[in-house]
Amino acid sequence: MGKKYSFLNKVVLITGGGRGIGLATAVAFRKLGAKVAIGDIDLELAQQAATKVQGFGGYLDVRSQNSFHDLIVQIEKQLGPIDILINNAGIMPMGAMVEESQAISDAQIDINLRGVIHGMKAVLPKMQERQTGHIVNVASLAGKYPIPGASIYCATKFAVVGLTASMQQELRNTPIGISAVLPSKVLTELSSGTGDSLPIPTVEPQDVANAIIQAIEHNLAEIAVPNYLTHTSKAYGLVPHWLNTGFRKLIGDDRILKGLDQNDRKAYSQRLSQLAQTK
Repeated sequence: MGKKYSFLNKVVLITGGGRGIGLATAVAFRKLGAKVAIGDIDLELAQQAATKVQGFGGYLDVRSQNSFHDLIVQIEKQLGPIDILINNAGIMPMGAMVEESQAISDAQIDINLRGVIHGMKAVLPKMQERQTGHIVNVASLAGKYPIPGASIYCATKFAVVGLTASMQQELRNTPIGISAVLPSKVLTELSSGTGDSLPIPTVEPQDVANAIIQAIEHNLAEIAVPNYLTHTSKAYGLVPHWLNTGFRKLIGDDRILKGLDQNDRKAYSQRLSQLAQTK
């Protein structure tokens, strides 16, 4: 039996850690004795979250490599070198692709995909120097299953799943771990207004946090949340297109677009619009 992984005094950077999955993950790591650093584009939220976990909170715009660099310099001064990176920051606009503004489409690519790339490039060189470290990329089951009404989002998450798998091969002869975590519908602001229009299981942010920790403890390549969908998601691509389409019609996945409550998503959508204009 291998030695149990210890998070004691490990320095963990969580992007988008001010709320939702990021905050739940920060709390979970703190309970395990880790030193938690929270990066968020909302500095006030980052600092509030850091206070809750007795950690460090700083400004981070994952769209910017310079922003990552500046935050990491601060973290290293306050807590030490980064042992674990959780690439969690992400956005999920919903609606027909042709009705989505180019600014919102670009923001998804910049945050959900480029943000992950920037984070990995920011921490990997020093992890390689120290011959230790683990990166968790929070993707989505939407990176395995196409969702009508979230086409650009799906594209970014498919890309993150592929990026993670490729990097696992690049790093396979090193002690550095890299995992993809694929949550189902999470009860956060991102899924507001979807009601029961998403025909998939619903999970809590804490469930995702637990999966992130499990991925690191067992050096898992990939884990879905809920866990029982891990193998199902891998098998999806083996099923013929006509059968997939027939099944999706049967469960009524087209109601995702039809059932969206835009009033319920109004506050989130407005925040995304403001974010998309501030690059």
